[in-house]
Amino acid sequence: MNDEQPTVPRHLGLILDGNRRWARAHGVPIIEGHRQGFVALKTVGQAALDSGVEYVSAYVFSTENWRRSRDEVTQLMRLFLWIAKHEVKELHKNGVRLRVIGSRLQLGKALVKAIHEAEELTKHNTRGTLLLCLDYGGQQEIVDAMKRIAAEHIAPEAITLDTINERLYAPDVPPMDLVIRTSGEERLSNFMLWRSAYSELVFTPTYWPDFSKDELDSIFAAYRDRQRRFGK
Repeated sequence: MNDEQPTVPRHLGLILDGNRRWARAHGVPIIEGHRQGFVALKTVGQAALDSGVEYVSAYVFSTENWRRSRDEVTQLMRLFLWIAKHEVKELHKNGVRLRVIGSRLQLGKALVKAIHEAEELTKHNTRGTLLLCLDYGGQQEIVDAMKRIAAEHIAPEAITLDTINERLYAPDVPPMDLVIRTSGEERLSNFMLWRSAYSELVFTPTYWPDFSKDELDSIFAAYRDRQRRFGK
């Protein structure tokens, strides 16, 4: 084991997969699977922060998810609005900062307003940061960074890794150390492609609503034994 390896990741990425399959398996509406997925996120996210993780990024709605049925998307947006207006109070009480990254062009005025107010309410909290990746796509984030570079008329020879990093959606957020994807799928699906360049990856068959603190602890134990060489 590398003595310099941190005991927990500084930045943990979560691909919350399996909410719909969980709902079908339990014979309940799809939106109930998403609600239970948020319950799991509260539990697991808080456990991660309590363990020393500084940033937890959760992939809650991708740029591709707009292709789902209108009813499911509408109910999801209502759930996100509830989270931003009401659940944020518990996060604030626990000292957690909430940030939402991704495009806001299709979210609607009420949700955008609630997100802004939630971020303002929690912006000075220091116990850890929960990032909700909402209407988010890793490729689009890089495209948007390139657009900013072009708009600033930066010469091609002057472009470095830092040039791009500083123009991402949340440039102060560090690279992801560990990405966990549930439900048995083994791909990143356009999640934080820039920050996952050297992430450790874990894939579990557990549907996200069933993912627990105990499974997180087991993954962290295995993470401590991994050798992270970063190409060295």
